[in-house]
Amino acid sequence: MDYLDLYPIHWPVKGKYKDTWRALEHLYRERKVRAIGVSNFLKHHLEDILQSAEIVPMVNQMEFHPHLVQQELIDYCNEHHIQYEAWSPMMQGKIFELDFIKDIADKYGKSPAQIVLRWDLQKGVVTIPKSSKKDRIIANTDIFDFELSAEDMRYLDGLENGQRFGPDSDSFDF
Repeated sequence: MDYLDLYPIHWPVKGKYKDTWRALEHLYRERKVRAIGVSNFLKHHLEDILQSAEIVPMVNQMEFHPHLVQQELIDYCNEHHIQYEAWSPMMQGKIFELDFIKDIADKYGKSPAQIVLRWDLQKGVVTIPKSSKKDRIIANTDIFDFELSAEDMRYLDGLENGQRFGPDSDSFDF
């Protein structure tokens, strides 16, 4: 392999991520990596890294779904031209258990997954859904023939309740 497309720091390990970022900047300048980014970095982690960074992270991959929107973090990333990318957009499968998502899906004649993926798209959040089932992979691409209304976008944004399905970046035991 001559280069990597994207090389992110997976967790903001206190006392280590700034040195790791400098190493990634070096790899980027050497053209060993096409893009460098971070995962699980909250606003205060990004503010800290940007104090000394020569290159702004290109991606911040965060847990993102209707119960964990973190709009302030999205806004901060947008302001600094950091692409927000979702992990666990289907709430580790729990999205399919939520009646209000099913109701919106019925309204548009789509699946709950398609509603969530379209919401992500309209919010400007890059999402790479995971599935091993061919029919779901195909269905996940069928989100470009409709648009969620402003009302439905506000409704989905308003479901934020801080619920995580993965670890919290500030309390994860590295």
